[in-house]
Amino acid sequence: GKSGSKIQSTPTKAGGDRYIPNRSTMQMDMANFLLTKENDSVEESPTKKEQQKAWALNLNGFDIEEAKILRLSGKPQNAPEGYQNNLKVLYSQKMTPGSSRKTSRYIPSMPDRILDAPEIRNDYYLNLIDWSSQNFLAVALDNSVYLWNQSSGEIIQLLQMEHPDDYVSSVSWITEGNYLAVGTSNAEVQLWDLQQQKRLRNMTSHSSRVGSLSWNSYILSSGARTGHIHHHDVRVAEHHVATLTGHTQEVCGLKWSLDGRYLASGGNDNLVNIWPCTQGDSGDLAPVQTFTQHQGAVKAVAWCPWQSNVLATGGGTSDRHIRIWNVCSGTCLSAVDAHSQVCSILWSTNYKEFISGHGFAQNQLVIWKYPTMTRVTELRGHTARVLNLTMSPDGATVASAAADETLRLWRCFEMDPIKKKEKEKANSAKSSIIHQGIR
Repeated sequence: GKSGSKIQSTPTKAGGDRYIPNRSTMQMDMANFLLTKENDSVEESPTKKEQQKAWALNLNGFDIEEAKILRLSGKPQNAPEGYQNNLKVLYSQKMTPGSSRKTSRYIPSMPDRILDAPEIRNDYYLNLIDWSSQNFLAVALDNSVYLWNQSSGEIIQLLQMEHPDDYVSSVSWITEGNYLAVGTSNAEVQLWDLQQQKRLRNMTSHSSRVGSLSWNSYILSSGARTGHIHHHDVRVAEHHVATLTGHTQEVCGLKWSLDGRYLASGGNDNLVNIWPCTQGDSGDLAPVQTFTQHQGAVKAVAWCPWQSNVLATGGGTSDRHIRIWNVCSGTCLSAVDAHSQVCSILWSTNYKEFISGHGFAQNQLVIWKYPTMTRVTELRGHTARVLNLTMSPDGATVASAAADETLRLWRCFEMDPIKKKEKEKANSAKSSIIHQGIR
C-alpha cells in the first residue's frame, strides 16, 4: 500500500452512519447504587409496618402482602385461616348473556299448534284471550267463552250470553287461576268458577261495554267504553269500591303491576295513566303519572317482570311506536318505531326480551331484546291483524289470537333444559299467597 496513508477515525461531524453515546456523561455509579439498594432488605420499624397494614386493610379490605398470588422465589404463602379473597368473585362468575359468545337460541318460525277461533270479534279495543296459572286458555268467541286445557286438549264451553245481540268483550283469570272474570257488551262484569263451571256473581256498575279487566289480589279492575275504571272488591256485596276518571274515551289497555303498587291504563284518547294502589275510598284517586307521547290508541300495556317500575306501551295505527317508561320518574327510557299497529305486548319471564303483536301491514309477532330494543326475530303466519297475546304459565309458549279466526301457539321462549329444572325446583318451594275464597 501507499506509505503515509491516514488512519481512519470516527467522523466528528453529524451525519455519521451510527450513534455511539458518550458514556462519561452517564451516571453509572448512581444507577448501580439504586439497583443494589432495591435488593437490600430495608429495616422498617414495627410501627411503620403496622401503619402500612392498616392502610391496606382500609383501602382494599385485605392485606396486600398476604394476598399476593405470584412470588418471584420460594413457595407461595398460604392464606391465613378464615381468609376470603374479595377478588375471587371476578373469576368465579358465570358469563353474562351479553358477554357470552354463544349463537342465539333456536326459535321455531312456525307455530307449534293452530286452533280455530270462529266468530272471534275483529275489534282492536277488546281483550278476548287469557291463559291461567292452571293451564286453561280462555277464549271469547262472540257471545260465548270457551276454555282449552293445554294439558289434556279438552275444550269446555263455559258460558253463552242469554241475549243473542250481546257479546263478551273481555276475559281475565285471577292469579290462582280458579276464577274467571268476564266483561260484556251490556256493561256487566261476571265472575265464573272454573271447577263448578258456574257463575258466582254478576257485578253491574258500568254504563257501557267492559273491554278490559285486570286483577290485583281480590280487587278486580274493569275499564269501560265511557273511559271510567271501576275497582270491585269481589269478596263483599257492595263490590264497587272506587272509580278512576282519567280517560275521555274507551279504556282498552289495563294491567296491574306484579307487586300490586300501580295500575296502568291505556285509552283511545292516546293517554297512558299510572294509578296508585288505594285501599277503599282513602287516598288520592288522581293518576301519579300521565304519558301523552303516543299519537294513537294505547291498548298494549305490560309491566316488566324483573323491574317493577318499568312499563312497556304500544300505540295504534296512527302511532305505531313501542315506548318503555320508568313510572317512578316519569321518563321515557326508550322508544322504537314498530312500523305497524301495536295490538299487544308480553314480557318474557325466561329471557330479557318481550314480544309484540301487530296489525297492518305484516300482521306479525316481533321478539325484541331488552334494553337494546333490537329485533331478535319475527314470527309470521297470521293473514289478518293480531288482536291479543297471552302467555302459558311456564313462560315458554305465546298464544296469539287474530282476525283470521285462528289461535296460534308459538314456542318462542322455550328454556334451556338445565335452567328449566332449576326454575321448576325454585317454583315448587313457593306457595300461593292467596288461598281464601272470594265469597
